[in-house]
Amino acid sequence: MVSRTQVYAVGLLFFIASTAAAQSSDDWPNLQRYGKADAELPPPAAGENRVVFMGNSITEGWQPNFRDMFPGKPYINRGISAQTTPQMLIRFRQDVLALKPKVVVILAGTNDIAGNTGPSTLDMIENNLASMAELAKANGIRVVMASVLPAFNYPWKPALEPAPKIVALNAWIKDYAQKNGAVYLDYHTPMRDERNGLKAELSGDGVHPNEAGYKIMAPLTQAAIDQALR
Repeated sequence: MVSRTQVYAVGLLFFIASTAAAQSSDDWPNLQRYGKADAELPPPAAGENRVVFMGNSITEGWQPNFRDMFPGKPYINRGISAQTTPQMLIRFRQDVLALKPKVVVILAGTNDIAGNTGPSTLDMIENNLASMAELAKANGIRVVMASVLPAFNYPWKPALEPAPKIVALNAWIKDYAQKNGAVYLDYHTPMRDERNGLKAELSGDGVHPNEAGYKIMAPLTQAAIDQALR
């Protein structure tokens, strides 16, 4: 008998593959995904602590839980499944800067390690993350830089052994944030298992959080946003 978790994992992998295929078209960074919503979004109200979440499928998949996990908060989700940091950097002006948030939460890098848009070195990922952070800072937006979630294996790209690369990237993110006035948000430590993979009870596929995973992430994220706003 096929379990509910297996059905979820197969469906998610199909969604990732189809999204990646769509993003390989003329609109490589997928600016159309939120273009209309961005244009229609009114400016922040007086005193509004608007926050934009920039990321990939981990961020996008969080959207159904936003209302319950961040009640009453003016938080905007701009995650796109399968995306890598160069794609996010291209759409950063449209999907973050133009929305005039007080804070941006950047969660990115795992798909680069997976090679979703071609081979990427850690230096390449770090440069793109730094560029997003510096664009935000130059526009008066405070930055929360999230660690990459633990992953022992990518189901859609087996045998890559991502865990040590994720640990190394997170060490750089933490150091960069501390040296450049950003807030470091550590998801990795409370969510990792003994292999530096994502704890089984927090995910259906070892990469994407389930509701239990997001319940761990939410208070950590809110604390990081509060710190950035101080």
